[in-house]
Formats: sequence, structure tokens, C-alpha cells
Amino acid sequence: RKLQDVEEIKFADNIPSKFWFKNDKAISICCGDEHTALVTQNGKVYLFGSNNWGQLGLGTKNPVNKPTCVKALKPEKVRLAACGRNHTLVYTEQGNVYAAGGNNEGQLGLGDTEERSAFQQIEFFTDKHKVKQLSAGSNISAALTEDGKLFTWGDNSEGQIGLGSESTVNVPHHVDVGKSISWVSCGYYHSALVTDDGQLYTFGESDNGKLGFPLCQKNNHRIPQHIPDISGKVTQVSCGGSHTVILTEDNVYTFGLGQFGQLGHGTFTFESSVPKVVERLKKKEVQYISCGENHTAVVTTNGLLYTFGDGRHGKLGHGEENFTNQFKPTLCSRFLKFTVQSVACGGCHMIVLAAPRLKDTENVVLDDEDKNENYLSTTPEILDDSSTSNTFHRTLSARVRRREREHSPDQFGRMLRTLPPLGAAVSSSLPATSQTFPPRLPRMTVSKENLIASKPSNVVQIHEASTSKTHTVVYLNNLFYSCLFKPLQKYK
Repeated sequence: RKLQDVEEIKFADNIPSKFWFKNDKAISICCGDEHTALVTQNGKVYLFGSNNWGQLGLGTKNPVNKPTCVKALKPEKVRLAACGRNHTLVYTEQGNVYAAGGNNEGQLGLGDTEERSAFQQIEFFTDKHKVKQLSAGSNISAALTEDGKLFTWGDNSEGQIGLGSESTVNVPHHVDVGKSISWVSCGYYHSALVTDDGQLYTFGESDNGKLGFPLCQKNNHRIPQHIPDISGKVTQVSCGGSHTVILTEDNVYTFGLGQFGQLGHGTFTFESSVPKVVERLKKKEVQYISCGENHTAVVTTNGLLYTFGDGRHGKLGHGEENFTNQFKPTLCSRFLKFTVQSVACGGCHMIVLAAPRLKDTENVVLDDEDKNENYLSTTPEILDDSSTSNTFHRTLSARVRRREREHSPDQFGRMLRTLPPLGAAVSSSLPATSQTFPPRLPRMTVSKENLIASKPSNVVQIHEASTSKTHTVVYLNNLFYSCLFKPLQKYK
């Protein structure tokens, strides 16, 4: 919808929405925990979402459910924006950096800890600091200049802004690693940077191995530490809630917490303390990566989007009725009509910047792995090269839609967040398993001989590349049962 028709814009819970700008277009997108910022070609910045700390910079603390232009910044053309957990940073063409939102740890860089509901200029930055990248995390902020200098400020309780023994700083401080820096990313409680020569440095909280060091080096690192043994030059890094993703010239590596599938290494990798190549993406030419709290998204050079990790709230983009966690990178078929240009992952949402494909010049060729994804069983026409119909047209039979609704995650009740509200006790940061996963399925013992003898027609076999076993799910008496044993011969 055109943004001018603001009355028509409706964002519903867990339902995908789309909109565009009239006589303008978005060039940059970013997501916070529960809010979003968009920068347009004409230098305007639009924000929407939660606003309980004033992070939208609109002068109030009322939540906004549609993209709203920050009129106070119209005199200066905005070029960059970054969303933290409860604050926002913007950079203008005039060389000014502005901040709004929560400031309990000095993350606004204004010299105090008072929150702001309207954007206020950070006096530290002048014309001599030409900023090329902004990043924000949970109560931390970072600005990278064109001459390769990194400045950070905010909470340093875990060493996440890389300033050594400092606990909290409320004005920007220079972080020196002895090299020019080309990329920076702030996670919730850790950060990472990339140097011009393609070296990766991480710092902050080390829980779950998200700094990329072996378990024997599990202490927090309060200054940037080099991560060795990564093949190829690192070009990008993205930090999530408890995991990290890096992009090299040839591969995508992930490390940290993998409980929800956000590492992309399959169902049996719950944590990795050292960088590991995502095998599913080895043959892809990835150009951009983004981490949310517990999910990950990557964009390829031909404009395809792959997502994996926590699927609650539909934030992986696999459909209104698919809230399943994805443990390996999965193609978002809903975007096959578009060339995906960029993606931004937030706490419980994702925003995608895309343009319609020119059908005569932009043909999408999917490899065998994409064709074998589970979702293709419901959308075979997407891959039917012999079809004369629109390649991207998707239809789902009434039977398929009904079956998906019957097994909707709604049956498991309200899905809870994994991070506590701001100000809550740290001990409650991870809820019990029963809060984050559906109820445990009933167990039963199924012998190999009995299963072969019965040969139920509705047995589904899922082969896992990382193991020699087969996970067999049996649907009996309206309940699912599962067991593990050596691969069986295919039923004839």
C-alpha cells in the first residue's frame, strides 16, 4: 500500500504485510527488538512499532502501528539508521548523529542516562567524523567512520563495547585494534568487528560460545579478540541474541546458541563454540546476512532469501500458518516473484526490502536442494519448468490448507519470548523448555520388525545429513510417535 494512504495500512499480529512508498523508495532498513526504521532515497526516515522508551523519536511514547515519518529530521537528509533493543540512531547527510529512546546505560551517547522521546544530536560527532555504518544492540551503540575508526558507547558490563575495564560510558569512545575497521555489529550482549584485511574480532559475553572461542576460553572478553582459523577473508558479521554469523568471500559461518536452529547446522547442533561452515549455503553466492534474537536470514546475489531458526510469530517468512523452527537454511518461496535486496531481523519480526522481478530478464534457477525442501510438496508448480503458466504462481489446495490449520501452533497456546522484559532479572532470560516448545509428545516403543510388518501408509522418513540414522514419525490414533533406528529399506 502507498504510505500516503495511512488509513488503509493494517499490521496484524503474526500476519505478513507489505507496503511501498509513493514517489520514493526505501534504501535502508533495520529492526530493533520490537520496532523498525526505514530510510528512503529522498532522505526521510520512517519508524513504527513499540515506543515505550520513546525509541521512535516522535516526541511521545505511544506505540505506532504504521510507518511514520520523523518530521523533525526533514531539514536534514537521513542516510543511515540503526535500531537497538530500545533505542534508535540516525545519521544525516550533514554529518550529524541523532539518538532517541532508552538511555539507562548511556546508549544514546548524550552524556547522561535520561531517556529521550525525540531525536537529539550527539555533539561528539562533527564533520570530521563521516559515518559509514551505525549499529545498536541491547543498551549499546557503535558508529564506524569512513576512515576505519570505530566508536562505541553504552553498557560495558560484559565487555560488549570493547573498552576494557570501563563499566558504562555515556559518550562515544574510540575502540582501537591497531587496524582499519570495515564492518561492525552489536548483538544483545556481545559485539563483533571486521578489519580491512578480513580478520574477525569479537568481544563481550561469551555464553553459548557466541564469541567463537573454544570452551577452554569461555571467559568474557572485554577487548576485541581475534578469531583465528577462518578460511578466507571475512566481509560481514552479524550478532544476534546468543549467536553470531559471519560471511567470508566463499562461505557462511555460524557459532553460538543453536537451540532454535539459528546456526543452520541441523537438528542435532544445539551449540557451537567455534565457527562452523553452514553446509546448506556452500553452493550459494551470499551477499548479505542478518541476525535476529534467535533467527537468521541470508540474501544471495540472485535475490533469493533463506531463513532459519526460531519460527514463532511467522518471522521466518514461510507463510501465515508455518511457525515451525527451521534448523537448516530454507528458501522463502513467497519472495520468488521478487528480487530481495536486503533483509533485517528483529526480536520477533523480520522486514524484507525487495523489488518485483522483471520476468523477461530475471529467471530464477533453483538447485536440487531447493527443489527438495519440505514446502515444495505444497507448491510444486513453482518448480515446474515445463509449465506454461506463471512460474511464480502459488496455489494451495483446500485440503492442504485445512491440514496446515489443524496443526497450527495456535493449539499450543501463547508463544513466549526468550528474553525477559527490560529490567527483569537476568536469571529469567531463558524460559523453561515447556515455554518455548510445544508439549512433549507421548512416547512409545516401536520395534523395527513390527514397524516393517505393519507398513503404515502414513510413515514419514526424514534423513538427517549429519547422522546415519533415520528419524521415523508414525501417526497412529491421532497422535504422533517417533523413534530412531538404522535406515530402513524403502517401502514398495
